[in-house]
Amino acid sequence: METLAIRVFGDPVLKRVSEKVQNIDESLASLCERMLEAMYQAPGIGLAAPQVGISKRFFVYDYGDGPKILINPEIVDTDGEWEYDEGCLSIPGLSWNIVRPKQIHIVGYDIDGREVSIEADELESRLFQHEMDHLNGKLLLDYLDEEQQKEAKKVLRQMIMRQGNDDPLGPKGVQFP
Repeated sequence: METLAIRVFGDPVLKRVSEKVQNIDESLASLCERMLEAMYQAPGIGLAAPQVGISKRFFVYDYGDGPKILINPEIVDTDGEWEYDEGCLSIPGLSWNIVRPKQIHIVGYDIDGREVSIEADELESRLFQHEMDHLNGKLLLDYLDEEQQKEAKKVLRQMIMRQGNDDPLGPKGVQFP
């Protein structure tokens, strides 16, 4: 089976608010397996459904204790503040110091439909917040000031041109806002 392609900045699916998952079934489990494969190959520690073109509220992750899936997640509490250099598989090769809450409490469902409740701190907390952003149509660029965004988009354009793509809209007609 072909590995899922990770969508990159400019793809409209990355800016949409995702819809709740209505059915947890074998097709969702199969899709999650393919997403985990793409995440590991990238390599990354988390991958949200919109990053593979699916506007649904779930993500896969592996924070070092094996692969997991979180469906219809919600952050119910946050505390503190933590700045950290953060990158994204959908904005390859770039990262920025981003301030986010240090601790969070997130709830959702696993692939078996069981309720999940996780208290996360620092990097694990950041992982969940980052994937939640994808489900809410938000990218790291949205945290940057106007000048930082302008510079990031310039670098992204240059990366596309170096890859031999003459199309001014970039790959697959991606437009830079």
